[in-house]
Formats: sequence, structure tokens, C-alpha cells
Amino acid sequence: MDLRSLRYFVAVAEERHFGRAAARLHMTQPPLSRAVKQLESELGTPLLHRSATGVTLTAAGSALYDEARTLLDRAEQARARVAAAAGAATMTIGTLADSAEQAGNRLVAAFRRRHPDVQVGIREADFTDPTTGLRAGLVDVALTRAPFDDTGISTHVLRSDPVGVVLRAGDPLARHATVRLRDLAERRWFRLPDGTDPLWSAYWAGATSPGERRDGPVVRTAQECLQAVAWNGTVGVMPLGHTLPEGLITVPLADMAPRRLVVAWNTQGADPLVRSFVRIAVALYRSAGPTAGRSKADVSA
Repeated sequence: MDLRSLRYFVAVAEERHFGRAAARLHMTQPPLSRAVKQLESELGTPLLHRSATGVTLTAAGSALYDEARTLLDRAEQARARVAAAAGAATMTIGTLADSAEQAGNRLVAAFRRRHPDVQVGIREADFTDPTTGLRAGLVDVALTRAPFDDTGISTHVLRSDPVGVVLRAGDPLARHATVRLRDLAERRWFRLPDGTDPLWSAYWAGATSPGERRDGPVVRTAQECLQAVAWNGTVGVMPLGHTLPEGLITVPLADMAPRRLVVAWNTQGADPLVRSFVRIAVALYRSAGPTAGRSKADVSA
């Protein structure tokens, strides 16, 4: 029983599906299935109940899952300590608007407890770069928002927040309990600058089809978005529950996908400190319920 087989088992246990786990691990399903069966053979007991819809853990599988997570966490901690001992350890975290605030001080405290000697730098990006400098090599790991082009980038959703449309308080739609995108079809939306990631731009423009382009002012920051609404009656999108300037109101958008807070890192070449940061962030949100915990890649990779 080695760490690799434990990583494979943990991925299947968390995804509850071999296909999704294989995609998360960037491998095909047959070798993953063989590896888990080999692990079951080594331990002499079934770890999973298999069905057409997915898998569930047996009692033995639940026990192994808890132990495997602990072992993998300790392995990451050991790698990070070795890296730190080899020299002054540093890491730069990219953030976008409120992403660091939304991740919360619990993440800061948990990382500092694990790595008290690491020097951490912070780089805040504007809306023109949803990877916050990750793709350009300016940061090591990012706390940001999805969706964006994640080619070569692994992500894990920490939390999904329902969104609403920001309107002037006197707007006729401000009296509605909810609105739909079709209610805003004739409105002017703010736009992101030309050259910005198309997936990212389409989401923030409330696009209902690929390539759809809305008319409106170009903005780069959250404050510019709010000012565009206040001054010009432009509509914009933001998570529900945020404090707004006087005169603005948020109405829930019933048919728009939630805004996802994610931790992101380069799939290839992530060092031990980055992997440790990701695992700490994921662990903090693991118990957050069905709106958290969806992963594109194995954070142990």
C-alpha cells in the first residue's frame, strides 16, 4: 500500500464515481479501477460498494478514507518542511477582488500553523486576469473566481455563491423577488476589456449563448462595476449578501450559475508548499456541504 494507491482511492471516495475520479486524476478509468481493486486485494476486504450510478464506501472504506487523508496530509507536510529547510521558503498568492476575504482568516491561521516560517506575498489582480497572474508565472497559487480557461491549471471549488443583479434602488425590477436573464435582455451590462478570457467575460456579461456580446461600459474592478450601475443604470452581477453603496440593491438571478470561489494552481510543477496550501484550503471547506468540494484535479498530484 503506497501513497499513490491511497491518492487514487481518496479521489474515488470523494467523487463517488470512477469516471469523475479518473478525470480529476488526469488518467483513464481502467487503470484507476485496477489500482483500487489491487488495494482491496492487499487489504483483504472490499472498500467500495459499486453500482451503475457510482460508488459508496463500505465500513472498511470509510475507515481507510480517514487514515488515508491523514497520511497524505502528513506526507505533504513533510515535503513542505524539507523544501523550507533547503532555503528561505517563499510563496506568492494571487487574489481577485474579494476572493481572499471570502476564503477567510481561517485559511491564513491554518497555513501559518503548518508553515510559520514561510514568507507569503500577495498579488491582487483586476478583472482582466481571472488567474491573478498564475498563467503568467507571477504567483504560485491563486484564490479566485471561476469560470475561466483552465487549460494547464487545476482548480478546486471551495464554495459556490448564488448571484444577483445589481440595480439602482428605484429600478422597476428592484421590487421583484427574483429576476431572470430574459428580463435583462434589453439592458446595458458592463463589459470587460477586449482580450479578457472569453469564458470569464461571457459569465460576467450574463451571456446566454457563446459569442454573445452585450453593450455597456468597460470596467476592470468591482468598484468600477458598482459605479457603472450607480451613474449609468448599467446592470452587473455579484454574489448575494454583499454590502452595497447607498442607492443600489441586489435582486437574485434565478437562472444564472453560482459564482464559484476556487483555489487554482499550475497542474505541472506545483511545489510542496503549493500542494500543502491547496490541501489546507480544501480541508477547511470539505465539510461545507454540497456547494463546496468539486475538484478538477487531485491536489496530491
